[in-house]
Amino acid sequence: MRLTHFALLACTALILTGCNDTLETVERDVSHVKNKVDYPLSPSILAEIDKKGMDRTSPIMIRILKEEGALEIWKAKRDNRFDKIAEYQICAWSGKLGPKVKEGDRQAPEGFYNLTPAHLNPNSKYYLAINTGFPNRYDAANGRNGTNLMIHGACSSSGCYSMTDAQILEIYGFARDAFKGGQKTVQLQAFPFRMSAENMARHRQSEHLEFWKMLKVGYDNFEVTKRPPEVNVCEKKYVFNQQTEGGSFNAAGQCPPMSTPPALVSALSSYEKTYDLAYATAMKKYDGMAWYDPSEAERKALVAEKRKGREPAYAPTGSALKAGKLMKETEYAALMEKKAQQVTSSSPATTATASALRGPRPSAAQPATAPQSNPAPAAPTMVATAAPAAAGQTGAAQGIPVPTMNPLAYSPAPAPEAPEKKPFWKFWAKE
Repeated sequence: MRLTHFALLACTALILTGCNDTLETVERDVSHVKNKVDYPLSPSILAEIDKKGMDRTSPIMIRILKEEGALEIWKAKRDNRFDKIAEYQICAWSGKLGPKVKEGDRQAPEGFYNLTPAHLNPNSKYYLAINTGFPNRYDAANGRNGTNLMIHGACSSSGCYSMTDAQILEIYGFARDAFKGGQKTVQLQAFPFRMSAENMARHRQSEHLEFWKMLKVGYDNFEVTKRPPEVNVCEKKYVFNQQTEGGSFNAAGQCPPMSTPPALVSALSSYEKTYDLAYATAMKKYDGMAWYDPSEAERKALVAEKRKGREPAYAPTGSALKAGKLMKETEYAALMEKKAQQVTSSSPATTATASALRGPRPSAAQPATAPQSNPAPAAPTMVATAAPAAAGQTGAAQGIPVPTMNPLAYSPAPAPEAPEKKPFWKFWAKE
């Protein structure tokens, strides 16, 4: 009996130890780290890198999903496809879903950004930081502005994506090693949410829908190819994986004659069929319903307990999925009207803000029905870029030709003078 009792106690202790180990993995103490900049990735991460057929210094891509509160690290395998190697829960991001427009709006950026070694800040007062590169060419062409938008530690955000110190230590390490391997730019993709058919249908009434449709083209290109798309800007719009017949891209100017590589068109067309079916199903599910996107304050209320006993600067913001809610369209319209009136009554000078709060309201004259099943960008120049695809279809990339050399051309540092860049569309062409 005593032996059995001891065994039960031992098992309980083992289970509790496992729980503690898990917590320490998520929020471990990094106060002992003396050299943050060169702190190596853990043996477990290095083992996973090798297991997935990657090299320690191979290129990476960073993908952010606001609503899910996730930051993903994707890394190039030896077959030149990218695979997810790590995912982190974002500790704090400010504002609501939607792009950053101007300095002081507390919005975190959405879009496609190129990061170079110069974007790494080893001396940040927020432990470590990586500048997002906002504003990029698209932002500048559309008159958007803001400064010092970062991915950093300390779990406190005013327009940034803030992680815990332990998380940013690893994220910084992934970027550092990729740059040491010769990667010239790391692509940062920042999305409002995973751009699945269900999520696009759920957010179909957002004022940002057209902007998100444009981002989705790049999202789909990556989902199909598992390679960061080549991103350009013309006519104040993003274009992805476009080959030109002469001419160059001007962010604010007219797009040059361009087309999508045939192999990519074929892959995206197949991918789109699955998406269309999923979108039609989602529209039936959300018929007559609207999604309420929570405010930052509403998200913070969910995680108020996490702040207890912490320094004042520690400010986790909570999940937008958990704080948001699905409502009947009539209830949603009434809620938006009430919030707009509250803003107006508190300050007559904020009429514009009140109007923005109302957002696109469903009405009897114009019910919220399904848009085109293919949520492609409205601009004709974007239609050829890529057909929207079915999020979650995993095998599509296998049928698309890839180069024998990684187009990001990493090599042990110091890297020799890089040869002239091979046009990206040749990577899609069959030999």
